Order: sequence, then structure tokens, then C-alpha cells
Amino acid sequence: MEPELTTHCYIEKDGKYLMMHRTKKKNDPSKDLYMGVGGHFEEGESPEECVLREVKEETGLTLTSYRMRGVVSFSEGDWYEYMFLYSADGFTGELTDCSEGELLWVDKEIAVNELPSWEGDRIFLRLMQEDRPFFSLKLHYQHKKLISAVLDGNNILV
Repeated sequence: MEPELTTHCYIEKDGKYLMMHRTKKKNDPSKDLYMGVGGHFEEGESPEECVLREVKEETGLTLTSYRMRGVVSFSEGDWYEYMFLYSADGFTGELTDCSEGELLWVDKEIAVNELPSWEGDRIFLRLMQEDRPFFSLKLHYQHKKLISAVLDGNNILV
């Protein structure tokens, strides 16, 4: 099975992340969870082209200052995804409605520690909070529960 290729971006402003509360998409495995914005590559896109397009489509914002923070691989059963993780601290435009969920600005500490999210998301959000240099994170799930996490080749979850 071919791995999925995606981008994911956490837009920052005034100590907050722009989060999407996933409530609108049918058959969404992330229903009712909070996360950044992003999505799947279109044919021929680079990670940068994908993140810029996805952020514009989902938020109405155009990124002007952003950087890739790491590559995160996810697996569960025979499903694999490689996600290029970005953060952004500059943008133009006004927020628009999103067809996949509600967009809201959330204090970074609340985003990392309190909002319902995937277990692995908390790990990479903490790494971004620590301003860790570029990283590789491998997350393996079983029945939607995180069972292993490997950061830069080292197990961090037992």
C-alpha cells in the first residue's frame, strides 16, 4: 500500500495556535479532535506548495513566514502516512469558514495539554514548543491508541 503524503501547519499569533476543531467532515477519523490545518498532496506538489495551498483553502490565510519543523510518520495496520510538519508566524488575509471544522485561536499551553487530540500530536506540539531543531518522529497506533513513538531513531514511548 502506498503511503499517504500530507502537510500540517500550526499558525502562531500572540501565544496562540490556530486550531481546527474537526466537526464537519463525514467519516472523519479525527472527528471532534483539535489539530492544525493541512491536507494531502496534489500530484506534482512539493511539501511547500501543498502547505501553502492547504492553509489558503482551509483558512483563507496566505502564509508569509513559515518553516518546516519535522517529518512525522504515522502507521496503523497497513496504513502509512508521511506528514511534513510546519509552523508559521506570518500571514495575510482574513479567516474564512472551513468545510472541515471550526477554526479558533487557542493558547499554546491549552492546545498542547488540554484539548482532545491524537496522542502523537501532543508529542510533536511539545517538540515545537521546545523549539527543537528539525526532527523525525515515527508514531505507530493500534485501535487509535499510540503504542510506539520513535524520535530521531530513539524510542520515547514504552
